[in-house]
Amino acid sequence: MSIEQESADQSADPLDPFRQFFALERDVLVLSVAMFAFSLGFQMTSRYMAEYMSALGASVFVVGLFGTFGNVISAVYPYPGGAISDRIGSRYALTAFGLCSTLGFGIWLGAPALAGVSIGSTSLAIVAIFVGLALSQAWKSFGLGATFAIVKQSVSPSKLAAGFASTETFRRTAFLVGPLFAAALFYPFGSSDGEIVTAFQLILLVAVVFGVFGTVVQHVLYRSADDDFGKEFEGASQLIADLRAMPDELRPLLVGDTLVRFANGMVYVFFVIVVTRFLEVGLSVSLPAVGAVDLSPQSYFGLLLGIEMVVALMTMIPVAKAAERVGLKPVVALGFAVYAIFPILLINAPEDAAVLAALFAFSGLRFAGLPSHKALIVGPA
Repeated sequence: MSIEQESADQSADPLDPFRQFFALERDVLVLSVAMFAFSLGFQMTSRYMAEYMSALGASVFVVGLFGTFGNVISAVYPYPGGAISDRIGSRYALTAFGLCSTLGFGIWLGAPALAGVSIGSTSLAIVAIFVGLALSQAWKSFGLGATFAIVKQSVSPSKLAAGFASTETFRRTAFLVGPLFAAALFYPFGSSDGEIVTAFQLILLVAVVFGVFGTVVQHVLYRSADDDFGKEFEGASQLIADLRAMPDELRPLLVGDTLVRFANGMVYVFFVIVVTRFLEVGLSVSLPAVGAVDLSPQSYFGLLLGIEMVVALMTMIPVAKAAERVGLKPVVALGFAVYAIFPILLINAPEDAAVLAALFAFSGLRFAGLPSHKALIVGPA
């Protein structure tokens, strides 16, 4: 075997991201730990919010409005988030964002206490959930730009997809553990609205604990003596200027990405409702060492999300390696196709636990193209 072949084999080792993780600079390591903690909290809670709201009496329209509001926040927050970081420095910005996110989880936790209070036909519990959403998304506003910048500075242009696969693997590991935690916490409870609310409050309590942990870790251990303080954000004029200055290669990707995210945004928030209230599929199995195990639809949904993320983690790095040979665009197109096909398959699926497991495994393939998608964005930028 040649030296080049041996080097290539070593670079394809799935454990490489974990080895690289422990070789990171201290500040990057601290940020990675905080990212894991907050991602865990987000993933334990965000995919279940429609179920929580339905149990509190929210209509389908309000659930859809919640999904829209979340998408708007995700689109708008990065700009002011970056501006705040420029003005007060990364350490204090991270701490402020972490506190806001943790407070958001706490507001969600306390929302049922307001279920009996209404203004007209609007329950204050639902209003509190929208307020909590605005706060809980705060930490993400810094993490998005930081991840892109760190990877671009750390790897060569030809290895951008593999570099993003490494960072995405760690973030998605929290995305795997979070739903499994949620499934375990839902396990002792039934499917009545009251039990769903109680179980989800327990999940939110765990999310608050992880939020406090992530905030304390990044504030105490993060040292950024060389923090840069940038210029003030210029508002819409700066955004328009950035769009006009966008490289030509990014324009088709932006259009395609916008269409895909628009389509996904129409259905994403309702996936849990389809599994738990439309199909009402749980899982009953008999395990040799444990005996009979009966998972409610809510608990089984967490397991389905775990299956989805296992497939994502197993395929990200191999697909990123394949992208270096076949190009980034075919891999990104594969992910877009999965985004389009999965909702159609899910709504037409039979009430069968095995079929749903296969569908969510298929859904995991949409994440396989994320590193290549990010490489397409960062490469020309």
